Amino acid sequence: MKIAKNILETIGNTPMVQLNHITKDIPATVLAKVEYFNPGHSCKDRMALKMVEDAEADGRLVPGGTIIEGTSGNTGMGLALAAVVKGYKLICVITDKQSKEKMDILRAVGAKVVVCPTDVEPTDPRSYYSVSKRLAEETPNGWYVNQYDNPSNAQANYEQTGPEIWEQTEGKITHFIVGVGTGGTISGVGKYLKEKNPNIKIWGVDTYGSVFKKYKETGIFDENEVYSYVTEGIGEDILPENVNFDVIDGFTKVTDKDAAVYCRKLALEEGLFVGMSSGSAIKGLLQLKDELGPDDIVVVLFHDSGSRYIGKIFNDDWMREKGYITNEVSTAVDLIQNHIKKPLAIVRTEELVSHAIERMRNLKISQLPVIDINGFAGSLNESDLFNAYLADANIIEKPIREIMGAAYPIVKANASIEEVSKLITKENQAVLVELENGKHHIITKYDIINAIK
Repeated sequence: MKIAKNILETIGNTPMVQLNHITKDIPATVLAKVEYFNPGHSCKDRMALKMVEDAEADGRLVPGGTIIEGTSGNTGMGLALAAVVKGYKLICVITDKQSKEKMDILRAVGAKVVVCPTDVEPTDPRSYYSVSKRLAEETPNGWYVNQYDNPSNAQANYEQTGPEIWEQTEGKITHFIVGVGTGGTISGVGKYLKEKNPNIKIWGVDTYGSVFKKYKETGIFDENEVYSYVTEGIGEDILPENVNFDVIDGFTKVTDKDAAVYCRKLALEEGLFVGMSSGSAIKGLLQLKDELGPDDIVVVLFHDSGSRYIGKIFNDDWMREKGYITNEVSTAVDLIQNHIKKPLAIVRTEELVSHAIERMRNLKISQLPVIDINGFAGSLNESDLFNAYLADANIIEKPIREIMGAAYPIVKANASIEEVSKLITKENQAVLVELENGKHHIITKYDIINAIK
């Protein structure tokens, strides 16, 4: 019988699929190495198993031990499969920017998940690097995987992914393009392919907020380039030992927005339901199209499955919140679609200033319309409050009518954005829009800025 003795034996031999639509403007033949066909639905299954087996062989991982790793989710899933089959416990340390689906999947396969903040320095004791190391030291028979510096990571791709790509293209590959995170995939595959044919170009895809591209081009680790970003699985604020810059010919950077948009394009245009880093990879390829000719055979690696991003990339509300997709915005009512269902926050002329301050603080807003029995009577914004308080600290116990400004202008729901924009000035911080039901809502500078594409 042709059977796998366990799920680990199904890792590898993922398909190569030609892209036909999203790459129509590229003169070369473009092939996708679709890694979500691995049982853990990502390229990380390969190196996870290799790291476990190598640690078993040299005694770092003992029977009944605990595997501990900082992960963006996919390596954790590969380790979880190995832990289940081989009888180990697993602790995955993950950052709070990773999708809920990744965390839920890891728990479903028996991993303990520890969540750390994203926006901290790598050396911060709260970072997932630091927490992973600490847990490994504190846990009896604990083994810290450290995929970033573990040579088995790149070796797995040298032994498996590289040869598969070479065989599937019959040695005709001319370019390999992949997103870079720990560096294991690009370095392992790149080393193998360069040994087969030194003329093959190896291109890495980086993200804004990561240090790889500038370091490759200048040798400078620029901390000013390090900031929080949305894309998962690629980019780093450190230089992992697994990133072999010698086999990488160059990098291109892709924005978070383009990564998300092109991830969805792959599903709609090619039927490939992949994750966000794959969106980065295909957009990176499109950015490099001038480097390609009609005789080139380009392989782009798609890292993981879109099933791990249902609540993010494939959720329209999340995409709109991030500004990655927008509805056509042309009128006043279009500007307030993100908060039109919320009631209009107001304050009354005879309420105390302290009441307004509390309301602004609780609702996290900067301005309030003021009403009396006849309707809108004035306005209040944080600048007015600040200046009034500097002049008289006792102002907080006085009625709002004593410091309120002029009432906000009111426009119809179909007023143009240009009309609304002209009404917002240094003296006038907002505009009220009259809705069809006779109620009103507020338009702020933020709403107009949010509509800019």
